[in-house]
Amino acid sequence: MPAPAFPRRIACLTEETVETLYLLGEQDRIVGVSGYTARPPEARRKPKISAFITAKFDKILDTRPDLVLAFSDLQADIVRELLLRGVTVFAFNQRGVEEILDMILVIARIVGVPEKGEALVARFRAELDAIAASAARFPARPRVLFEEWRDPLISGIRWVEELIEIAGGDPVFPELRLEQSAKNRVLDPAAVIPRDPEVIIASWCGMKVNKTAIAARPGWDAICAVRNRHLYEIKSTYILQPGPAALTEGVRQLHAILAHVVGVDLSPSLAPLEKTDPAIA
Repeated sequence: MPAPAFPRRIACLTEETVETLYLLGEQDRIVGVSGYTARPPEARRKPKISAFITAKFDKILDTRPDLVLAFSDLQADIVRELLLRGVTVFAFNQRGVEEILDMILVIARIVGVPEKGEALVARFRAELDAIAASAARFPARPRVLFEEWRDPLISGIRWVEELIEIAGGDPVFPELRLEQSAKNRVLDPAAVIPRDPEVIIASWCGMKVNKTAIAARPGWDAICAVRNRHLYEIKSTYILQPGPAALTEGVRQLHAILAHVVGVDLSPSLAPLEKTDPAIA
């Protein structure tokens, strides 16, 4: 019997590939997911086979995958072990908006539905264009600091910084966006003060943002965002996932925050669909 033309049993080690397969209508191919998977909610019923930088190899093998989807150098050790165990692995490394869209197209081709991938990407591009057009109506573009982590303080990765620009803001550390490693985006909190962000948006993976602690950093009482109480949180599942969530709910929440800051009414068609920071409600 010839082998199937496309993989039928896919194990996903990060959540963005899970959400992509669901949006493509190919969720029945998924046989295992990361324990961090949150979108869509029904995906959490799939077998849990990994965290992010660790994996349960026996559980992965028990799912009898004909393909494992992984992400970035952070999962390199997992990928190596799976290859040694005879598993086929495809590792993505998307860091920017265009690379995320390319990832979606590749997954669609891998499972044999390229036309669905093209339609999904066209939908995402149209929404990003609509948000950019809405942001063009802002009277000003606020200076934005995005905190990916609190201690050490880490600035936003490239796709987040790009989405901030689409949503109507200007990142205050644009020179760091191309640094793939988080350790190369670590900031001295004192270095933020002269950049004087007008808005601070934080997303601390797995932890609720403490705005009081942010405002209490030495010297930060001089920062415009702190003085005007423009400190906001976006849940990490919406913005720190390099996939559909960031291109939809993540950028909507960024846009809603910035529209609130500049005093522009948000079009209902572009409003966030999930729970947002109460400060912008």
